[in-house]
Amino acid sequence: MGTPLTPTIAADPPISRYTLRQRIMIWLITWTAYLAIRLIGPTLRNSVSCEEGAVPDFEARPLIYAFWHRCVFAATFMWRNRQIRVMTSQSFDGEYIARIIRKFGFVPVRGSSNRGAVSALLGMRRDVEQGWTAVFTIDGPRGPRYVAKPGPVLLARATGVPLTAFHTAVENAWVLNTWDAFMIPKPFSRTLTRVSRQILVPADADEAQAERFHAELQASLDRVRQYAEANVGRVGSHEFPLYKRKFRQGEQPS
Repeated sequence: MGTPLTPTIAADPPISRYTLRQRIMIWLITWTAYLAIRLIGPTLRNSVSCEEGAVPDFEARPLIYAFWHRCVFAATFMWRNRQIRVMTSQSFDGEYIARIIRKFGFVPVRGSSNRGAVSALLGMRRDVEQGWTAVFTIDGPRGPRYVAKPGPVLLARATGVPLTAFHTAVENAWVLNTWDAFMIPKPFSRTLTRVSRQILVPADADEAQAERFHAELQASLDRVRQYAEANVGRVGSHEFPLYKRKFRQGEQPS
């Protein structure tokens, strides 16, 4: 797995551009979500399943991952404290999301398809080239749901780092009435994370080729979602044993 990198977590960005009401909402949402994840996360019964050629457990570094926005709750707890770089919107929603995931040992890189995209991709490229893993909530920040945006393909082409997709299905969840049908797992639910095989995007890929790799990523996302949702009820069986997290040197269980 290589030599562990020195973790660097930036301080929370200033929120002076928000109104007092928005600042209060950011604080409330951040701490409510943090406490919910801390309380529910340890009760979940998780399993990880990989396609042939996939890398399990985020063990290899660097990699570029893509997944759907509605899976954020379960994924945040499963992959905590790994210093994974996450593309996060500069919007109001992105503000509290960045603060929540930072509390779980992720590093938000601010930007989105609408605001700050170029600077954020440059930041992600720098971090990936330094050996960090990057993750995109690929249909965020506002959808449409289950439609992949091109950012991960562009980053994979620029860095030569493999691209892969995953989906976390939840057996029992509260589903919010939001654009992404966001899932909050019910305590003691089973979850299944399915990881796709890797996609390599050549540095000299032209726009037509990049579009084909984008279509391949979309197909991977759809494929792992369908597999995870079809099999989450079998978590705990011989085929889908419960996930036991591995900690790298310097990581502390939490």
